[in-house]
Amino acid sequence: MPLWTPERYFSRISHIVIGRDLIDCGFENVLLDIDNTILTRDTHEVPRDVGMWLGKARDAGIRFCLLSNNWHHGVYELAGELELPLVAKAVKPLPPAFLRAKKKLGAKRRNTVVIGDQLITDVLGAHFVGMAAYMLQPLVEQDLPHTLFLRHFERVLMGDRQPEPLSSVPQAAQQAAQQIAQQTALLPQSAPMAEAPSVAAPMCKGRQI
Repeated sequence: MPLWTPERYFSRISHIVIGRDLIDCGFENVLLDIDNTILTRDTHEVPRDVGMWLGKARDAGIRFCLLSNNWHHGVYELAGELELPLVAKAVKPLPPAFLRAKKKLGAKRRNTVVIGDQLITDVLGAHFVGMAAYMLQPLVEQDLPHTLFLRHFERVLMGDRQPEPLSSVPQAAQQAAQQIAQQTALLPQSAPMAEAPSVAAPMCKGRQI
């Protein structure tokens, strides 16, 4: 898969079905961006549906390491509140921080996916080190000036590709909490996680192992 192309593209993190899109694809570990991925850039809050999704994913055995270019105290406070390991000052897309985050989790490339809202930092960085990448639409439009500039470049590279599911962002926000509850029924209760994607799981198509 081309360096610039995410394996999957979602409207927000809570629309990633934990059983189908992570566990069934062999992903046990997630390197997770912070700003505008799980934390709104304007109000600096974790939306309710995002917090619920993180809880359900952790209950299902998914392990997370926060991976952020941010170096301000807020990311350290968030990591403490969520009780998650953190690699800050990451200088994404350069590889070293991705490898440090992977080491913190004791993960392997094949069972790790990077989730973030930027093509240039998250997706490109993941592919530099041989990991899969799930790209998200940003939680809000507000962002840093240089990030807004890069968004124009992203739109050119993404072309007419639309996020999953094909609904507007306001609709996605309204529906996400209800979908979280539905996802619980899809999670295996005691079965071990798969090491590799099932041949019967077409949603994992394009993953690099």
